[in-house]
Amino acid sequence: MIPHVLPTYNRADLAFERGEGSWAIATDGTRYLDLGAGIAVNVLGHANPDLVAALTEQAGRIWHVSNLYHIPQQEKLADQLVESTFADTVFFTNSGTEAAELAIKMVRKYWTDQGQPDRIEILTFEGAFHGRSTGAIAAAGSEKMVAGYGPLMPGFRSLPWGDIDALKAAISDQTAAVMLEPLQGEGGIRPLPDADLAAIRALCDQTGALLVLDEVQCGMGRTGKLFAHEWAGITPDIMMVAKGIGGGFPLGAVLATEKAAKAMVAGSHGSTYGGNPLACAVGARVMDIVATPEFLAEVNRKAALFRQKLESLVAAHPAVFDSVRGQGLMLGLKLKIAPADLVKAGYAEHLLTVPAADNTLRLLPPLNIADEDIAEAVARLDRAAGRLDG
Repeated sequence: MIPHVLPTYNRADLAFERGEGSWAIATDGTRYLDLGAGIAVNVLGHANPDLVAALTEQAGRIWHVSNLYHIPQQEKLADQLVESTFADTVFFTNSGTEAAELAIKMVRKYWTDQGQPDRIEILTFEGAFHGRSTGAIAAAGSEKMVAGYGPLMPGFRSLPWGDIDALKAAISDQTAAVMLEPLQGEGGIRPLPDADLAAIRALCDQTGALLVLDEVQCGMGRTGKLFAHEWAGITPDIMMVAKGIGGGFPLGAVLATEKAAKAMVAGSHGSTYGGNPLACAVGARVMDIVATPEFLAEVNRKAALFRQKLESLVAAHPAVFDSVRGQGLMLGLKLKIAPADLVKAGYAEHLLTVPAADNTLRLLPPLNIADEDIAEAVARLDRAAGRLDG
């Protein structure tokens, strides 16, 4: 008999009833050190008092009114995002998948508005993950995600990850856009070098193609800048954001330049829940904290500390670990064993981690994780690896 909850996940035999900072407390009272943060969502940890206050204050006023009306909380968060980024305008969604769908629509509407409705091809990269809607899986193109779903949205071509020569050969004045993650998450914590991202921006400029960045996982301070592309000194035309922007409350956004978004007029897109008062009140508080230079400087300091300890861990267990990869507090351990084995060994040490492709274990702690929790995390990883050494 099929479970009442559709069984599309291979869930661990764990359930959590509450959380405190970097710790999640299971229903049996066991405390787990959380290096997954809801897959890069809980950027300020569990039950952060600032976010709890923002949520409860807004919940006592008004939760939802729909986008038939002006929403002051939405306008405040949009102002914060525009002031802190390349963007001229923002559309709010509930998730990264919804953000990807709008980004694709925006690219196509842009070229239709330019009198080139047949200019639809979007170049993407192997290992990408842009969500699980039919449009998003078509963009990623991996057999694992598309098998069994019949005809998919046309207009996408996937290129080898990081192969700039392949991109140069593929891009032309008929390319609608290039869409990529500056730092792949699901694909195995694979950062694109700054020089390559700058080269892609230049190729887009030369051909007129729009540059669409997916910063759903690597954005919102995760790499030590508010958004990962800032390290390369470039800006996109369109950017997808979600996960950390709500600090645990479902919220996403598409940020865009006026040029890229000007064809999106009244009636061209919509969302019932997207950008409602409750979500945006929390998102605005996240921005108040995460977008400050002081907070981002601390992310970089903690990232350097964590990475240094992880390098020592790799050296201590050469049969288990290959290397450390990633940037900021979006780190990965490239393994010589199956990631699922180390995840399971971590459970025995009351440690939560997240597997990824390319034989990689993801480490995505809250951005405000305490130094002592970083040390404890590495100690638990050390013990977990010790279970698998032989």
